Amino acid sequence: MAYQQLLTEIKENILYITINREQKLNALNKEVLTELADVVAQAVANPEVRGILLTGAGEKAFVAGADISEFQNYNLAEGKELAQKGQENVFNAIENCPKPVVAAINGFALGGGLELAMACHIRIASENAKLGLPEVTLGLIPGYGGTQRLTQLVGKGRAIEMITTADMVTAEKAAQMGLVNEVVPQAMLLAKAEEILGKIKLRAPLAVASAIKAINAAGGDKTGNGFQVEIEEFSKCFGTADFKEGVTAFLEKRKPVFSGK
Repeated sequence: MAYQQLLTEIKENILYITINREQKLNALNKEVLTELADVVAQAVANPEVRGILLTGAGEKAFVAGADISEFQNYNLAEGKELAQKGQENVFNAIENCPKPVVAAINGFALGGGLELAMACHIRIASENAKLGLPEVTLGLIPGYGGTQRLTQLVGKGRAIEMITTADMVTAEKAAQMGLVNEVVPQAMLLAKAEEILGKIKLRAPLAVASAIKAINAAGGDKTGNGFQVEIEEFSKCFGTADFKEGVTAFLEKRKPVFSGK
């Protein structure tokens, strides 16, 4: 599909996705969510894509929240459908993407914007970034996985404090909490995200996908299912050409050349 709200480009096996609503601080509306769902699905199916870099247009906002005007008159059923579809088609799809997704947080990441960043596998923030989940100021709570992912990233106490006070945190505080991986000057933001993806590109793609799947299973199931997922994914790696290439290259003291097979 032709995207109206996103700018997309593939360079050196990295898919760049820019939410392009700068005048609206890149707020999420139905069209943005529909396009994000499509572009992520396309990236999963495209063997040329080895990683994804997600950011917002301009220097003020990554995504400053959801477009409130679209759902201000929703009833219970419509509200449930809004959260259900968004989580399944976009936020969970990003988290479960077998290719690494790095969020380059270039400013405000609030509400659905922070939820979008938290669905990504790695978060890099510019020094001017501010992050928060202010939904309770609207009589709501986060509906795109925010209560769950924030708790996983920063712990129950900090998650309750951030969500119930609706306070924003600075990029530096977010890094101290474990909410973002690293903070860099605005001018270095994309370069830092590219540096991380550049390293991942050198690794075995199927192993990277297996690692993401196993890590996503951690902590979500108190029966220990994550350990079983790890065992299954570990064993699957032995059937890949990349495993044989990796081991052979190690023994031959050379750099491996992975095919993703």
